[in-house]
Amino acid sequence: MDESGTTKAAVASDGSGSDKSEVQRYNPAEIEPRWQAKWDAQPNLYAAEPHTSGKPKFYCLEMLPYPSGQLHMGHVRNYAIGDALARFMRMRGFNVLHPMGWDAFGLPAENAALKNNTPPREWTLKNIAQMKVQMKRIGYSYDWAGTEIATCLPDYYRWNQWFFLKMVERGLAYRRSSKVNWCPQCATVLANEQVVGGCCWRHEEQIVEQRELEQWFLRITKYADELLDGLDTMPGWPEKVRTMQRNWIGRSEGAEVSFHVTAMANTAPITVFTTRIDTIFGATSIQLAPEHALVKEWVKTDAELGTAVATMIAEQKAARETGDIGNIEKHGVATGKTAINPFNGETLPIWVANYILADYGTGAIMSVPAHDERDFEFAQKYGLAVKRVVAPNVDTDELALPYGEEDDAVLIDSGEWTGEAVLEAQEKMARFAEEHGFGKKTTTYRLKDWGVSRQRYWGTPIPMVYCSNGHAAGAGHEGVKAGGVVALPESALPVLLPEQIEITQEGGSPLGKVPEFVNTTCPVCGGPARRETDTMDTFVDSSWYFYRYTDARNSAAPFDSEKANYWFPIDQYIGGVEHAILHLIYSRFWTKVMRDLGMIANSEPAERLFTQGMVIKDGAKMSKSKGNVVSPDLMIEKYGADATRMYALFAAPPDRDLEWQEEGVAGISRFLARVHRLVGKYTPNVRYVETGVHGDEIAAGQFAGQTVAGAALLRTLHQTIAKITEDFNGRWHFNTCIAAIMILVNEVYAAEAAMDSGEVSPATIAELLRTLTLLLVPFAPFLAAELWKDLGETSDVFLEPWPVADAELARESEIEIPVQVNGKLANVIKLAADADEAAIKEASLADEKVAARLEGKTIVKHLVINKPSGKLVNLVVK
Repeated sequence: MDESGTTKAAVASDGSGSDKSEVQRYNPAEIEPRWQAKWDAQPNLYAAEPHTSGKPKFYCLEMLPYPSGQLHMGHVRNYAIGDALARFMRMRGFNVLHPMGWDAFGLPAENAALKNNTPPREWTLKNIAQMKVQMKRIGYSYDWAGTEIATCLPDYYRWNQWFFLKMVERGLAYRRSSKVNWCPQCATVLANEQVVGGCCWRHEEQIVEQRELEQWFLRITKYADELLDGLDTMPGWPEKVRTMQRNWIGRSEGAEVSFHVTAMANTAPITVFTTRIDTIFGATSIQLAPEHALVKEWVKTDAELGTAVATMIAEQKAARETGDIGNIEKHGVATGKTAINPFNGETLPIWVANYILADYGTGAIMSVPAHDERDFEFAQKYGLAVKRVVAPNVDTDELALPYGEEDDAVLIDSGEWTGEAVLEAQEKMARFAEEHGFGKKTTTYRLKDWGVSRQRYWGTPIPMVYCSNGHAAGAGHEGVKAGGVVALPESALPVLLPEQIEITQEGGSPLGKVPEFVNTTCPVCGGPARRETDTMDTFVDSSWYFYRYTDARNSAAPFDSEKANYWFPIDQYIGGVEHAILHLIYSRFWTKVMRDLGMIANSEPAERLFTQGMVIKDGAKMSKSKGNVVSPDLMIEKYGADATRMYALFAAPPDRDLEWQEEGVAGISRFLARVHRLVGKYTPNVRYVETGVHGDEIAAGQFAGQTVAGAALLRTLHQTIAKITEDFNGRWHFNTCIAAIMILVNEVYAAEAAMDSGEVSPATIAELLRTLTLLLVPFAPFLAAELWKDLGETSDVFLEPWPVADAELARESEIEIPVQVNGKLANVIKLAADADEAAIKEASLADEKVAARLEGKTIVKHLVINKPSGKLVNLVVK
């Protein structure tokens, strides 16, 4: 380093490194903490304006993280995408809400408490503090002071309890006994959505068991149709996410048909659900699930049947636990009983089959082997009849079975419906069944009600009690549900979690072992009662958190409706596709419930959803469980926060997976050093131009009559503005945005001699460097703030208007025009961009290569064609 504080830096115009110029040293370790301290002293720097501001709003949201204690580069990428967009929209003049909080309840805190003997609250709040420091160090523009929430704090979870009480009032929350998914490692219940391939979503090798427990459920199925149909009104969501939700909701249109059991007058009929009632004349047996109610009765008097059924139940359990229930080897046992087909009076044998599930549809099917692959396989195995009743609407001698087509197919051997088109017959036959009292048209869903009970400590207490006097006559308990289940009044909220508690994974919820929590009084009669010791699924917390952000300090309500209605729907939501079902479908349900409570006007939470690609290292998604995480702290220490976040945006388009390479961060750091040197060198030129005078204010004056060098630089500058603006408004290819900035910087470096000699005016240099600085704001905010100060500006660079591309300045002085002869390219000529048609024709004929193609030929047509991609000359000769 010399006396002036500069040092020799090896940087080249391609970012690789060996420029002979002396440059001021770029030192992010000095620049970035200084600016962060300045921003920390301005707690409202990124605060949104009030909802009454009258400005257009933009709600930019990334999914809130679980406070595990450390960010990794996967997090950095997700939040960098949202932060770039939020900064851009602020500069575009929008009122931007960009909040952050913590999804702070959940199992990992309890596991850490067991491992480290640290209370979950202490562990969680410590992790939040660590991660918040990391996020600030990376320079994310969150409104910490106005929006930060932690779902584990009473001022948040009391509203979980409030919503639960509202759902109880409306019949949307209820308690029943059911088979549930149980993870032995978690020692708690899992929702269906949390079981992946038969294993726990958190413990990927832990087989999930089935247990019978009393549980609280939320009636999400009430909104099944609206959740499904609403997907067609959400073009801003990725089609893959909407498809995943459609499949999960799984609506099936069909009919229920009752088959009476032969010679058993007191036995309820067997009800089957079918989507193909048109095939009912082809039914050759009835098959029941091993746990069907009738089967349970029959095995009481049939030991042989009981043994076979017990085996099938064990097979189903094993198949569920390994996640391959659909691929189970199909077999069954005949019951010796029969049922009557109500359409034709035929007697059908009743079987019990291991591939029929009690909790899917009605737990019974009519088996139509000729037109269903599973039924065909079963019939072939046991020699059951195969009766074809559907055929193509064309003559054919050969027809492979099973044949399952519906379109352009007709019924055969189907009584009065023979000859009918399949789709028409389905409607008529369902109506016939309903008119004659043995069936009805109906709809079934794969979606089940959401089980929210968890036998864990670190979650929201469920605000219900069980009164000891609940069954007693009188005692002021009119209207209390069976079992003495009593909802707490809103005035009793929040029900607080006790802070000192022994956590084990045995014997149910840890809360059940805390007498001072469990023992309470009934709010109805004042008698002794016990609290519910289950806590809520943590997906309750994340189903509505983004509404709380709009009014995070409200102590009287979850949020103010006017504020929420101003901000919602979310303009851009950003997060991983792995949340397509777990989180996103629950948040859509919660939104519809709040709408029906009159709290909000919107029916969907987010206008647009973006699912970013993963960060890949060593061939796998970067995650703590894989042991392949890269800490942003290490990258920041070596290369700076700007380089770290800018690499996350540059290395791949945001919707694609990013292959992690540290060399890429180093390359971005070298590029930022080049920018820093460039601005430092020409700061005197910029300060020479009156501060505060920009762009169009000087374009007409000092930009008029530009030299060739000056015009070329301005052209590239405004083309860069146009490209970045277009990308932010459309496809979000931030990698090409940053590449465009690199090209601009390269061209400025290439013009240094012209700039040093005075060929490029100070006004042009000022415009170049000021605008370059503004273009860097979404990507490298620390450096942008430093350069803005160095350029003599005193305002917050983040609040400056986004540059506007001047079409005249961006226009190319020359254009390239392909010349074709009889459709084949002869040459590409260069002409002034404003050349007229006559000049273009003349230049095309004068070109040597074109002239050689024309020698000895007659020109039939000579056309200048204007295409979206530019001009084209077409010569037709003979």
